[in-house]
Amino acid sequence: KVIVGQKTVVDQLLIALLCGGHALLVGVPGLAKTLLISTLARVLDLSFNRIQFTPDLMPSDITG
Repeated sequence: KVIVGQKTVVDQLLIALLCGGHALLVGVPGLAKTLLISTLARVLDLSFNRIQFTPDLMPSDITG
């Protein structure tokens, strides 16, 4: 196990992924949000990109 104590979040992420939906993880630093997503991507052989939200972030920075 890599992620401990986040069963609800993991379940919700898997539901969003299987339904073709989106998920936005928000929380204070130290909750293992990045670790959770990178682990899920690695296990499912998916790509993973991290976006740091800053005041000057433009929509095109996310959508391409």
